[in-house]
Amino acid sequence: MTEAQATATSLLNPTDRALALLTVAELRALETEHAAALPPHTLMSRAGQSAAAFLREQIHTAATKKIWLAAGPGNNGGDALITATELHRAGIPVEVCMPIEVKPEDARWALQEARAAGIKISATAPGSFEDYGWLVDGLFGIGLTRPLEGIFATLAQHLTQHTRRHGKVLALDIPSGLDSDTGNPAANGPTVRATHTVTFIGAKPGLFMASGRDLAGKVVLAPIGIDTSSRTAVQLNAPSLFSPYLPPRNFSSNKGTFGSLAVVGGDTGMCGAPILAARAALYTGAGKIFVALLGAGAPPYDPPHPELMLHAIDDLPLDKMDALAIGCGMGNRERASQSLNDVLPLDVPKLLDADALNLIAADQALGAKVAARGAKGDPCVLTPHPLEAARLLGCDAPTVQRDRLAAARSLTARFASVIVLKGAGTVIAAPDGRIAINPTGNAALATGGTGDVLGGIIGALLAQKLPPFEAALAGVYLHGLAADTLTAQGEGPAGLSAGELAPMVRKLLNRLFYPARD
Repeated sequence: MTEAQATATSLLNPTDRALALLTVAELRALETEHAAALPPHTLMSRAGQSAAAFLREQIHTAATKKIWLAAGPGNNGGDALITATELHRAGIPVEVCMPIEVKPEDARWALQEARAAGIKISATAPGSFEDYGWLVDGLFGIGLTRPLEGIFATLAQHLTQHTRRHGKVLALDIPSGLDSDTGNPAANGPTVRATHTVTFIGAKPGLFMASGRDLAGKVVLAPIGIDTSSRTAVQLNAPSLFSPYLPPRNFSSNKGTFGSLAVVGGDTGMCGAPILAARAALYTGAGKIFVALLGAGAPPYDPPHPELMLHAIDDLPLDKMDALAIGCGMGNRERASQSLNDVLPLDVPKLLDADALNLIAADQALGAKVAARGAKGDPCVLTPHPLEAARLLGCDAPTVQRDRLAAARSLTARFASVIVLKGAGTVIAAPDGRIAINPTGNAALATGGTGDVLGGIIGALLAQKLPPFEAALAGVYLHGLAADTLTAQGEGPAGLSAGELAPMVRKLLNRLFYPARD
C-alpha cells in the first residue's frame, strides 16, 4: 500500500477531537464533489479498505473465526462487499448475506469484485452465529428514511441480539435504521445495535446524540481522504475548544483572581440544591462562593465545606459578584419570580437553571429580559433538560427529542442565550450559530442533583472569566468526563451520587489543564 493509500484509509479515534459533525445533505455534497474528481469507485474502495483495516486490527489470534457480513441493496451493501473482499484477500474467512442484490453502479462493481474473489454469498442468515468472530452491519447507510422492514428488520434483530449477548458487531458508516442527523430511529422503526461503528468521510451528529450513543457503540472515523474540517458549524465538543480560555494558575494568584460566584436559590426546604451547586463551584476553582438563599430554615453554614458563605438573598450585594448561578431549589413562589426579576438586569454573567427556567417559561416578561441581555451582547447560559426546553418552546418533550439540534437552535434564537440542552449527547449552542455535541457522560448522570452540579461547574467557570459559550463547553465536558472516569473505576453507572462528581472534576481539571510544574 502506498503512503497516499494508507492516508486515504486511515482511522481516527474521535476521543478529544473537535471533529466536524456532518448532516446528510453536507455528506452528499462532499461525495458528489469528490467522486467527480476521483477515478470510479474510489470512495467505496477506500471505505471497504478502512473497515477491513479496522477488523484486522481487532483480530489477534491465528485461529481466526469467520466474519459474517450483512449486505443491503444500496451502497452500504457495496461497502460491506468490498470489506469482505479485502478481508478474504488478507486470509480471513468471510461469508456475506445479501437477501437482495445490490443496485447502484458502485455497489454492482463491488459485487463483481467479491464474486471474482470467490466469496461465499447467500440470501439467508445462518441459524447460529456461534462460529463467527464478528458480525458486520452493511444493510443501510445515511440515506434511509423509511423503517426497516421484512428480511432487513429480521437481520437487524439478529445483529442486535448478538450485541446484547456480548458478541461483536461492526456497523458500517451508521447502524442500520438510525437517522444520522438526529440520533433517533428512522421513522421510529427497528435499528441495529452495534458494539462498534466505522463511520466514513465525516462523523455524524446522530452517532453522538439521543439513541445513537447506545446504538453506535464505540465510534471510529475513516475520513477516506476527504477533509471535512471547514464544512459545518456543528462540532464534537473537545478540550481544544475551551482550554485556551481557562485562566492561568500563577504563583502570584489570590482568591480574587478566580472570581466570586453567588448561587441564587434555595426556597424553604430546598437549600440542598444550591449547596450542591456551590460545592461543585468550589471544586471547579472559583475563588469565593456565596449561596444566596430565598427561604427560611437554612443552616448557617455548610459543615463539610465551611468555605461556602451562606446568606439570605437580601444580605448579599449580588451586583458585586463576578457571576451568578440562578435557579437551584428556587421554587415557583412570587418571592422566586421577584428575585429573578431583580437579578436579571444586573451587569453580571448569569447561568439560569431549574426553577429559573420554569419561571421564564411561565412569564413572557422574564423571557424578554433574558433575550434583551443577549441582544446587547451579554448572553445568559440556559441549561434545560428536554422537559424544561419544551416548556420554554411551548411544545412537548418528544418534539424536542425528535430533533435536539433544531430545538437548541430555536432556544438560542428565542432567548439570545447560550443553550445547554442536556441529555444523551448534550447540545451546546450559541446565538452566533456555533454549536457542539458533547461526547462525554453516561447513565451515571441519571440521578437527582447532577444538574445542580453542572450549574455550579459552569457558574464557577463564568466567575473565572470564561466567555459563556466556552464556559458551557468546558463545564459539560468535565461533568460528563467525571462520570465516565468514576464509572471506569467501578463507581457507576449504578448508584453514583451527584456529590461524587465534583471531586473528580477537580482532579480532571488539574490533571488535564494544570499539571504540576517541574
